[in-house]
Amino acid sequence: MNNQPILTIVTPTIGKFSNYWLEQLLKIQGNVEFVLVYYPSVPIPPINDPRVKILTSPYKGEMMQRFVGLLNATGKYVLALDDDDFVHPDVVHLTTQYFEQFPESWILRLKKENIDFRDQELIRKDWDEILDVRRLEICKKTPENPYPYQQGNYKGLLEIPVVPLGKKLDLKFALLPFTGRKDNLGYHFENFNNIVWKNKLVQQALVDLSQTTRLLGAITWIPSSGFDRLLGLFIQAKYYQKDAIIGHCMPKPEQIRYVDKPPELKPPRFHVISDALLVKRYPQYGYLWNLFLEKLYGVPRTMAKALKWRLLKK
Repeated sequence: MNNQPILTIVTPTIGKFSNYWLEQLLKIQGNVEFVLVYYPSVPIPPINDPRVKILTSPYKGEMMQRFVGLLNATGKYVLALDDDDFVHPDVVHLTTQYFEQFPESWILRLKKENIDFRDQELIRKDWDEILDVRRLEICKKTPENPYPYQQGNYKGLLEIPVVPLGKKLDLKFALLPFTGRKDNLGYHFENFNNIVWKNKLVQQALVDLSQTTRLLGAITWIPSSGFDRLLGLFIQAKYYQKDAIIGHCMPKPEQIRYVDKPPELKPPRFHVISDALLVKRYPQYGYLWNLFLEKLYGVPRTMAKALKWRLLKK
């Protein structure tokens, strides 16, 4: 009898999640595995649920924690979830139903609702029933509706294309970075979190990514942050096929509640460090160079925010 979990939910944490968050996580129904990955030397309270696997990362940092969690995920599909965000309790049933209908898909993009962290009423409201995937029409990009995801004007399963990595390096942008990028417009996505992925693709990409972190011989460079976009783009680059449809996005009502904070309450992150790994491994893709240059030119502003953040904490 095959007892492999249908879905593994991986969460890096320092153990400061609320009791309510844990209660809601454990309400998820079906054949699911939970992987919680802690910092080193953090006190770990026991969780009395056989579905929970508790791990400790060998080093502190988001990337290492996520890496450890994903490598130890045994589910057929995997979902990365932060320890203050919420997912629908019927997500396992949805995952099973979707991939039975679309076995060639890489991903199922869950419909995400961004909610202010102070709006506890909206965070804690009852979930609406998930729509039946088998009865949803397939929505496509059309000349009349070029950006259906951003505008939210779709009611079925929206086709999601692979990132257009084949676009050329924009020399105008490289010389005049503050004019803004244009190659990233569209309804593809770059991130990894809050999306259901085929675990086989993820774990194969992690092996490749681990080799990419090697610089000179035994020297390894592992950024502490930026893993969300790094892995989302790395997987799409590894298996890239031009104009491929890699999955679908679910319509409303939401299946993910993303608890958001204003920018001034978020710590600064130097994403350019993890973006450098993308261009190191896949230098042939202009899209990744444009992304890297955009973040590179933003380093002075990020440094200023980091200084301000440190002064405010003091």
